[in-house]
Amino acid sequence: MLPTSGPFDVFLESGEIADIAPAGVLRPRGEILDAAGRFLIPGLWDHHVHTTQWALTAQRADLGGAESAAHAARLVAASDLVPDGRRVGAGYRDALWAETPTLALLDELTGETPTYLLNADAHSMWLNSAAQRREGISTEADGILREEPAFEVSKRLNAVDPDVGDRLVTRMAKEAASRGVVGIVDLDMAWNEESWMRRLAAGFDTLRVEFGVYPDLLPRALAEGLRTGDPVRGADSDLVTVGPLKVITDGSLGTRTAAVTHPYDGHDHGLLTVRPAELRELMAAATAGGLRCAIHAIGDEANSRALDAFAATGAWGSIEHAQLVAHADIPRFARLGVAASVQPEHALDDRDMADALWAGQTSIAYPMRSLVDAGATLLLGSDAPVSPLDPWAAIAAAVFRARDGREPWRPEETVDAMTALGASTRAGSASPDALTPGAPADIAMCDIDPMTADDPALRAMRVSATLLAGRLTYGG
Repeated sequence: MLPTSGPFDVFLESGEIADIAPAGVLRPRGEILDAAGRFLIPGLWDHHVHTTQWALTAQRADLGGAESAAHAARLVAASDLVPDGRRVGAGYRDALWAETPTLALLDELTGETPTYLLNADAHSMWLNSAAQRREGISTEADGILREEPAFEVSKRLNAVDPDVGDRLVTRMAKEAASRGVVGIVDLDMAWNEESWMRRLAAGFDTLRVEFGVYPDLLPRALAEGLRTGDPVRGADSDLVTVGPLKVITDGSLGTRTAAVTHPYDGHDHGLLTVRPAELRELMAAATAGGLRCAIHAIGDEANSRALDAFAATGAWGSIEHAQLVAHADIPRFARLGVAASVQPEHALDDRDMADALWAGQTSIAYPMRSLVDAGATLLLGSDAPVSPLDPWAAIAAAVFRARDGREPWRPEETVDAMTALGASTRAGSASPDALTPGAPADIAMCDIDPMTADDPALRAMRVSATLLAGRLTYGG
């Protein structure tokens, strides 16, 4: 964000902003990109992406419109096979369906083709009998896997031929650049350094990437000396760097496994998937090895435990999602220096589920304004493929807390456009990236002013050009 209104000329040199001056004051030099009165902003980041899984949605049936279990099964049964002969659909939300999914129903409609239906929240998966035989597993009568077993099968689905997967990732990255994105935090459940070494060697240069490490691979990461901020080993640039240790400590709202203090139905408090003592051990080891921490916590119980672990270990980093937070825990984010990495579109996707399933909760659902007012750093993202990788949708949801013509949901938690835009830059809302001399020339050129745009205009924002270290990655 420029210090005053324009028009200005912005001069770039060696990948940085060299100077900013009123238009026409300094003589142009070198190659010129005519912005024609458009609006320049710092390049945008998505702070939570499952890169390969998001890229693979191009091959998977869209189940987002499924209104019942039978409807979802019919949609996937009518879809094309993925290249390995399976049928895969993603995006269904079953929490409010009147009809309960069953294995018998799915088998009836899908037959002997191995068929996999991924819940929108990625914490559960519905498989037919043919898929269960292929994976060497069995489920209860509903045919559903939840949490770790579902993650394990998802990892198998994501393990496609690298040539195919990398081609889809490259396409995804170009689409992200067309929305003004210059960087992502990649939280794929894999040894991500290997994937990014391969992509860089093949010429990938569209986005900056920080990649995560999961607990099962933490010993390897520590033994091999991976530290947050270090470039991929063997790379000749810092385009891809080591990111955080990612730990999933509870489930999700849609799968009814988020760990909460007040039960969902009189007895079920969800699920803490990592014991507090184990969480502290993981975070202490990561911190000692130079890795920041990104801790998945959705329910208020999980958020409290995660903050406790940050306090006990001195770890730094973020809580991912923070969808239900106790009033007493809101100021702890700022006090402990823990960023809140949130996905504003989830609030709108989940509003009906939250009103129904969390009606008895006393904590704050999907807080943003409360966190900002308490001094916490806000980081915005998509959790793609849970919601699409589109920073403008996230910004619009944060600012207006509404979509599809509905009234704003819990509008007291909206934030202003400047805060939302800052939270969509690499450093986050507390110290947002700015267009100033000496800063990296990571820039997006917008057709309209995002500070004054309404909800539809933000969601339809046209980005005319995106530059990464002064190099065009889109438009121009």
